[in-house]
Amino acid sequence: MGTGTFEDTSSSDSWFEQNPAQNVAVLDRPAFRGVNLDHPSHPSMSLSVTTDDVLQVLGPDAYALLDSVDVDIDELIGLLNAETTMLPALRDLRPEDDADREARANGEVPPVLVEAVTDWKRRFLKAGVAAALITLTGGGAAAVAMDKQVTVDIDGTQHTVRTYASTVAQVLEDQGLSTKAHDALSPSPQASIADGGKIVLERGRQLKMTVDGQPTESWVRARTVGDALNQLGINHDGAWLSKDRTAAIPVDGLALEIKTPKNVTLFDGGNEPQRMKTTALTVSELLQQLQLSLGPSDAVNLGADGKISDGAEIHVSRTGVTVVNKKETIEPPVEKTEDPTMMRGEQKVEDPGTPGEQMVTYRVTMKNGKETAREKLGTKVVKEAKPKKVRVGTKLPPDGAVWDKLAGCEATGNWAANTGNGYYGGLQFNAGTWRAYGGAQYAALPHQASREQQIAVATKLRDARGGYGAWPHCSSKLGLPK
Repeated sequence: MGTGTFEDTSSSDSWFEQNPAQNVAVLDRPAFRGVNLDHPSHPSMSLSVTTDDVLQVLGPDAYALLDSVDVDIDELIGLLNAETTMLPALRDLRPEDDADREARANGEVPPVLVEAVTDWKRRFLKAGVAAALITLTGGGAAAVAMDKQVTVDIDGTQHTVRTYASTVAQVLEDQGLSTKAHDALSPSPQASIADGGKIVLERGRQLKMTVDGQPTESWVRARTVGDALNQLGINHDGAWLSKDRTAAIPVDGLALEIKTPKNVTLFDGGNEPQRMKTTALTVSELLQQLQLSLGPSDAVNLGADGKISDGAEIHVSRTGVTVVNKKETIEPPVEKTEDPTMMRGEQKVEDPGTPGEQMVTYRVTMKNGKETAREKLGTKVVKEAKPKKVRVGTKLPPDGAVWDKLAGCEATGNWAANTGNGYYGGLQFNAGTWRAYGGAQYAALPHQASREQQIAVATKLRDARGGYGAWPHCSSKLGLPK
């Protein structure tokens, strides 16, 4: 051990004259913050052990304790300050700075010594007082009275410690513990601590959260993610968490990402709408969850990186371009031969011919399941078509002028008349009469046939009835035989 005598002197060089040591206290260099003499837990900065130091160590019942062992406080202080008292040496002072040199020049105690002595008293004075009491009383009763058993609860984990400390702050300091702004400590640091006392320290933990892409920071005193969310009132059922709810939150904090559930409707091309709940933040994330991909020509109304909100409608427009080959029929070309023996407008098919076949290549554009464009790229004839042969009449009816007058009366000369009254063409046939006299060979309805074809059918009708009686009003007006 080192030996030393505390004397209230300004000479730093004579402090703690060093002797061969058995135990050495190595002090870390403290950061000098000045001495707060008004703080009740602060040791005296005096260069010797003072009455205040002893009272601080023994606590509020100091005099009663000393009376119980018949020890006078001055006697105790004298023993502590005696040259023969073996106390740990004061070592490893920091290098002096300008403030220290200025104090020395002014005959004052340098701050370097004040810092070191203050820290020394914090570390060793309690043990020194206990040892001195044992020396004075010849037993350990007084020292035992100073010794306390205290339970320290740190974040739910309890430790039992023995200490000479008299306040909560001193107990924590002896255990190498300190409190920070977001910690909760009970009792308060200045509170006295008795034997069997309990100190509860809940350390604050910083939770850096990103909720649906928005960063936020909170301090909690919870030890797990689930407890922290409950403490903050964040209870999103079905939310996605980057950490399990049972995951521990380290003292130095945790980063947590939260994705809340959102109700969305997906319209994918021509498929039926899908209503679903998702924790995805963007359209691309949702499509990835659903194992859907976008083609090079596909589009999304919100964009692939668009952010999803609750109630959003996501429309995926599917556009695809394909090349297809289609077999198509080649209609037989018509070869017409004029026949002067047949009335003009009459036709007779002599050979229907045979359709051919061709392979046609198309570029087809589809959007949401529907064809929007078709481009013909090429054609290849597989089978040639055989022509259709038709004889066409060229003979004019001898009384064409009469029929023109009759058509002028019936339909104002319009051979394509169709007024919707059930009568058609220039001669106003009804559909039944037209078919009965062979008109269907020309066209389904009279107004669809040519003038000559209508005259040919009308001629058959006139000859069958022996006159123009089928047109009673106009035949009378024109003076035609009925």
